[in-house]
Amino acid sequence: METLILVFSTLFGLIIGSFLNVCIYRIPKNKSIVWPPSFCPKCGERIKPYDNIPLFSYIFLWGKCRKCKVPISIQYPIVEAVSGALTLLFVWHYGLTPWTFVVLTAVYALIILSVIDLELMIIPDRFSLGLIVFGLAFSWCNPNFDGVWWQKLLQSLLGAGVGFFGVLAIALIGTFLFKKEAMGGGDVKLMGGVGALIGWQGVITTVIFASFLGLIYSIFLIIFKGKKGGDAIPFGPFLSAGALINLFTLIEFTDLTIQL
Repeated sequence: METLILVFSTLFGLIIGSFLNVCIYRIPKNKSIVWPPSFCPKCGERIKPYDNIPLFSYIFLWGKCRKCKVPISIQYPIVEAVSGALTLLFVWHYGLTPWTFVVLTAVYALIILSVIDLELMIIPDRFSLGLIVFGLAFSWCNPNFDGVWWQKLLQSLLGAGVGFFGVLAIALIGTFLFKKEAMGGGDVKLMGGVGALIGWQGVITTVIFASFLGLIYSIFLIIFKGKKGGDAIPFGPFLSAGALINLFTLIEFTDLTIQL
């Protein structure tokens, strides 16, 4: 692939990352994501265009607001960098195709909901349910499914069903066994959206990957943060990580069991 396309893809991803930060901040507060323009959450000062360049402005301003000098959260450059890197990765992998558009839209949604879940322990329905509709609507160009358009639609619908009801069953069983909520409703709906994009086998491997990553995170919190083993953690980011792996290269459950 031409280097110029990859460069522009990265720049596009960085710009989108800046917008994702706006969504992450405003959506939980039920504020418009288009108006007013970007502003400092501490002093309310409108951010000038030259202070709103992804990554670079954060570096040039030493991570502080130009007016009030209050530190800017490191989340902002991290989200921009991750968005740019993932855009580059998926464009390099899939090229410029309709499926690339679908995948990148899903990637950006997963970034937003992951950060919101990390901060607030919630996953907005507009993303989880939106991914279900999105996956079904674009199943016709999904390389993870076989056959003509209606066969692909059925496979996407099956994946959404397994993702939603399968994870719901896990959540109910876990709640019964541990006498507390094992997984939130947002996680259940999110896996419905993931299933619509990667199918039922991808749902299984996504949950496996997420459980492994979540376990590592929990051990880290116990050792370094003094958390208790029974403390709740946001699971959306780990489900999103597993989904990203499968969106890049689908790892089916049968393949995983053969390797094991």
